[in-house]
Amino acid sequence: MSSSQKGKIAIVGSGLIGHSWAMVFASAGYQISLYDVDQSRLSDALKTIKENLENLEKSGSLRGNLTAKQQLALISGSSSLQNAVQNAFYIQESVPEDLNLKRKVLSDIEASATADAIIGSSASSLLPSKLSENLKHKNRFIVVHPANPPYFVPIVELVPAKWTDPDKVTKTRDLMTQIGQSPVTCKKEQYGFALCRMQYAIINECWRLVRDGFVSVEDADLVMTEGLGRRYAFIGPMITAHLNAEGMKNYLERYADSIYNTSLDIGPAPTLDGEVAKQITKDLNAMVPLDQLNKRRKWRDESLAELNKIRNKLDV
Repeated sequence: MSSSQKGKIAIVGSGLIGHSWAMVFASAGYQISLYDVDQSRLSDALKTIKENLENLEKSGSLRGNLTAKQQLALISGSSSLQNAVQNAFYIQESVPEDLNLKRKVLSDIEASATADAIIGSSASSLLPSKLSENLKHKNRFIVVHPANPPYFVPIVELVPAKWTDPDKVTKTRDLMTQIGQSPVTCKKEQYGFALCRMQYAIINECWRLVRDGFVSVEDADLVMTEGLGRRYAFIGPMITAHLNAEGMKNYLERYADSIYNTSLDIGPAPTLDGEVAKQITKDLNAMVPLDQLNKRRKWRDESLAELNKIRNKLDV
């Protein structure tokens, strides 16, 4: 099937998430129109996409069956939101996580989108009902929240509002599966969805451990990279527990009290500010200086690509 037969997808916002989404959809052969209100940022995004695709091809980590050149040819930048979303059957909004900004952008998208286009939002914690309550056709809106970056981390949360058509949820899930992502359908609205709630629980506990002088910032990260993260790259926490005893029933007989008592001792959520925030920021800047962030991101992405090769080989 040619890209024109597959159809057009619009990405609104060309930041880290937006341009990675463009790469994901292009890898599956869709025509991509990438829009950003900031033309300089859009130009930089297109250059980054070109560099990324070429490097991924050289390393054998390029997704899809098309060459880097073929995928790049499917992605075009647009200086007009109207032109970008026109005739797109699916639109992925990926502007910064600000409720009022997203509402404005979603309204502008709806005004130019085709009547049956699905409008997805990359919102990471904002409720879909809050984002879409003022839309005229809110039944075709759904939160489609990726991990960062979606090209290397395939999980995507589908969070419908109470008025989202079930058919739109099904079509979006089918699309995400077809392009190689791993969709999870959330059964109801919940602030932070699933991914961020898990992620924030880990960040909060690391913060408490550092704040209370139990471990350093570096050692808190080591607990994950050299411990929990090694397992979680292949199996989730529920299966991990199931395997760490003679099944979950036996695990609970052994550890339920310990888990409960430890949870009671954890305490309330910390406020991520003040002197602790300054010290943690200082420690992290020493570990990865701000002028080295892009270099470290590149290393992260390359490492994730290699991990994906291993997972594919093991058929995880």
